[in-house]
Amino acid sequence: MSRSFLVVDPEEGMPILKGLASPARVAVLKLLHEKGALNVNEIADILDLPQSSVSTNVQLLEEAGLIHTETQKARKGNQKVCRSVYDEILVVFKNEIKETEPDAIEVSMPLGLYTSFEVTAPCGLCSADGIIGLLDVPNTFLDPDRMKAGLIWFTRGHVEYQFPNNARLTNTSIREIEFLMELSSEVPGTSADWPSDITLTVNGVDIGTWTSPGDFGDKRGVFTPDWWKLKGSQYGKLKNFRINDDGAFVDGLRISEITLADLKLDEHHSIRLRIGVRDNAKHPGGINIFGRGFGNYDQDILLRLKTR
Repeated sequence: MSRSFLVVDPEEGMPILKGLASPARVAVLKLLHEKGALNVNEIADILDLPQSSVSTNVQLLEEAGLIHTETQKARKGNQKVCRSVYDEILVVFKNEIKETEPDAIEVSMPLGLYTSFEVTAPCGLCSADGIIGLLDVPNTFLDPDRMKAGLIWFTRGHVEYQFPNNARLTNTSIREIEFLMELSSEVPGTSADWPSDITLTVNGVDIGTWTSPGDFGDKRGVFTPDWWKLKGSQYGKLKNFRINDDGAFVDGLRISEITLADLKLDEHHSIRLRIGVRDNAKHPGGINIFGRGFGNYDQDILLRLKTR
């Protein structure tokens, strides 16, 4: 199961907000979400709207990037078929830019603010206060309380996050990009010897794979809450994934030849990070991602851009 999300900063996403600022356009989006692909005539018939009005609104939605259209042959001429692009739209203000050094920009991403996912059970989420939704039910990853998540786990699949490319806001070029996160394998119970190949993808490009040695439960994580049983995953390894002109590295060790140029960061307003375990992984041992309130490091997923 895969869901697609859009995160909109109201200060920068005005065209998208304008696209939503019409009952007719909202009705079109809702219909496409519920029914799937429809042509303009079908939309007009179902919503009881003039075809000219539907055509105008479809054009505005397409310009805003909220729907995708394609022209297909019909019995008489051609027809425009429309599809909804996103299953959910989140309106949030962008994270505050924190400059820890003159040439660095940091953005902290809460675990639950993923923009798309595809996971298989065993899987689940929890906050510092308790379990979110139902265990081992992938649909729980749609629960609104996911925004409070401090621990996410699944067996196969991925979660994807959309970071703002704040280097573009400051008109600076990126010389290095880093991602810091606390990770471990995932096994029912825990096992220090349970390898898992965890792959990171940035803007659709696989930057490399780190093999987690195990799922750690020998002692309680420094920030793991008391209600979380000791037989559950307690903490992970804090990993630093870094990409520059020389390649991609994890904790200073090269994992691939992918460079900044391959990511085409200057062409994108956002930086999409996908974290997951592939079906064809040599060691498909699942994944735990630790955030605030869990593990040994009280932090979310951190993006650091080093600029020139």
